[in-house]
Amino acid sequence: MGAVVVGTTVEWYDFFVYATMAGLVLAPLFFEPATQGNEGFATILSFLTVGISFLFRPLGAFLAGHFGDKIGRKPMLVITLLLMGVATFAIGLLPTYNGTEGDWFGGIGLAAPIALLFLRILQGISAGGEWGGAVLMATEHSPTKTRGRMGMFPQLGVPFGMLLASGMIAAVTAITGDQFAVWGWRIPFLFSVVLVVVGFIVRHSVEESPVYKEIEARQQQASAPIATLFRKHGLSVILLAALFIGNNAAGYMTTGGYMQNYATKTLGMDVTFVMLAVLGAAAMWALFTYISGFITDKIGRKKSFFLGYSLQLITVWVLFAMANTGEPAMLLIGLLIFAIPLGLTYGPIAVWFVESFPASVRFSGVSIGYALGAILGGAFAPTIATWLMQTFNNVYAISTYLFIATIISLIAAALLKDRTGIPLTHAFEETGKFDTWKPGDPTKEEYEALGSTVTDANFVATQRG
Repeated sequence: MGAVVVGTTVEWYDFFVYATMAGLVLAPLFFEPATQGNEGFATILSFLTVGISFLFRPLGAFLAGHFGDKIGRKPMLVITLLLMGVATFAIGLLPTYNGTEGDWFGGIGLAAPIALLFLRILQGISAGGEWGGAVLMATEHSPTKTRGRMGMFPQLGVPFGMLLASGMIAAVTAITGDQFAVWGWRIPFLFSVVLVVVGFIVRHSVEESPVYKEIEARQQQASAPIATLFRKHGLSVILLAALFIGNNAAGYMTTGGYMQNYATKTLGMDVTFVMLAVLGAAAMWALFTYISGFITDKIGRKKSFFLGYSLQLITVWVLFAMANTGEPAMLLIGLLIFAIPLGLTYGPIAVWFVESFPASVRFSGVSIGYALGAILGGAFAPTIATWLMQTFNNVYAISTYLFIATIISLIAAALLKDRTGIPLTHAFEETGKFDTWKPGDPTKEEYEALGSTVTDANFVATQRG
């Protein structure tokens, strides 16, 4: 489990460092000269690079899903980690548009934002392939009764990554002071190489998923898993993507850099304090992500999301009401409250995705569903929030947008099948009972009828429990 958490933390540290920098410094360094000094438009362009990378997540999901269902979960985890790390480190070495006095990398004109966009695309491809492999390695190794809490561990990589990114940026801004916007911003990107080495060592040592080993032993890898996925489980992919929209849109108010930009540029708050406030919110997010794993094992997937998203319908108004007071303490409290439903709805995402697809197309299903949900939810959330604020000059326009996104996810939760505890084995898939299974099935007698062909501990644990 440590390999999953460490790897996802490193991946999301890289991702969030960029998203935060997009709101703090990348606009004037890479985009403002190209917009003749239009700061507002440059900020929108900067946030667009956050969103554009999401458009390439499905490509990463398709590639990782296809090869993850054909050659295994483990190789894809290592490849996606290295791709993210290389792209992040390269951003730290990238010359800016005009160059800045005191920054030894100089300027390369229009090639700077183009190169930045290319590296951001590589990050998007990596992020699209990362998540599916991580959650499968966690859940396919776990007993049925603790599957929700085991699936929660890779989810901790997001708040842990945000913790690490926020802490690093807060420390660098405090140490470099005015030089942060000159060269200090490069340090968090360059530090990524240390984390990637650690993550690679840990991930390289992990064992392959037992479910994939079963598929490989039977030589039953799907020849075209993606085509099979959409032919047989297309509706599940769409509904799971919709389930993720509310969490992702709300989450990217902090992880996507919008609140950092709004609090520092519009409200005039100190950058270091704002980053520490986001760090506190990340800690709260991590805590409730952890708690959510136990909740979903206790009450099931559907009820878990009803609980979390019902709270979020309230907190999307609370955050902006408190932040708009202009008081730093109120911003901190608002962020802490906002993080509670984020954790409650992010933790159980993994296990519901995993339980929605049979073994032969599971990597493809969870990766593509997650990537599509990220595009529809978080890809352009900071850009949309910036546009709404510039258009209506009212933060409650943003709250309305997040409220609607949350309603969409609540509807998806109501429509999705709750398969809490379904067997994850390939042997169970071959029985033809996957689509008709419901909580309480199968019986012990049905397990015994399958005989020695069932090798997955998940199924055994359910029946012996």
